[in-house]
Amino acid sequence: MAAISKEYLLLFNAVTDTERALSQLREALLEAQRQAEELFLEEEEDSPAQAP
Repeated sequence: MAAISKEYLLLFNAVTDTERALSQLREALLEAQRQAEELFLEEEEDSPAQAP
């Protein structure tokens, strides 16, 4: 079995770490979006309807 070069391992680990970080950021953004939508809907419910 051929040895894996240090350069490949370095690059592989950097890509893996970056994918994990991006996944966490995506989840954080989706959660912020959900919270913002909830706040928007709550504000609409609390506001009196405007007459046309």
